Amino acid sequence: MDLSERPAEPDPARMRASDADRDRVADQLREALAEGRLTADEHAERLDAAYQAKTYAELAPIVHDLPATGGTPAPATAPPVRDDLPPPESGAPNIVAVFSGAERRGRWLIEPETNVVAVCGGVELDLRQAVLSRREVTINIVAVMGGVNMILPPGVRVTNSISAIFGGTSLPSDDTLDPEAPVIRLTGFALFGGVSVERRGADESSRARGHGRLHEEQRRIHREFRDKQREVQREFRDQQRELRRRHRG
Repeated sequence: MDLSERPAEPDPARMRASDADRDRVADQLREALAEGRLTADEHAERLDAAYQAKTYAELAPIVHDLPATGGTPAPATAPPVRDDLPPPESGAPNIVAVFSGAERRGRWLIEPETNVVAVCGGVELDLRQAVLSRREVTINIVAVMGGVNMILPPGVRVTNSISAIFGGTSLPSDDTLDPEAPVIRLTGFALFGGVSVERRGADESSRARGHGRLHEEQRRIHREFRDKQREVQREFRDQQRELRRRHRG
């Protein structure tokens, strides 16, 4: 067979990119934002381009001037970006801690809507290496005599719609004014419970401080619950005495 008639080899750069490839680029952009290599506007522009890219040739220029793992610049023609990162694990849509504890950390996929329930328990969510399934996701929280601690990376906005009854929420101030920044939307309610959100870089340790804060929050919640229970009991006894007095009169 004449070699000149052999079909041309396909150009790897023009191969179709997968969702995992786009996620790896998005993760590299997030780290570049956290390290100060990109501004918020540059991050938003490149993130949009990454999720609109269809081929490796379209993905490569987005990170051509950013370092890969170990600080080595990635070749502009290299289709796979951050191949050292595995695809994110599929995150369960429901995270429940009843008289116990639960945590989610590492590289995991945040579904468009996630439900978190903490009843007399604690939940810790570390989102610094997590991959958002879309630009805006919702985390619905139910905290009853329990606590939820959440750690966000820089450049991610958080909005709070949690209703608190004998409980409370603590959120950090926004560190970006970019309207296209990723958004974590919090909904649900806290009854004798608390929700704490903080922002940290990828290299900052969180386990010890996070667990200590959860335990402290749970102790505070239990103290408030006991105080409220005693108050209700006193009011009930006073009402019973008043009813008996009126009955005798």
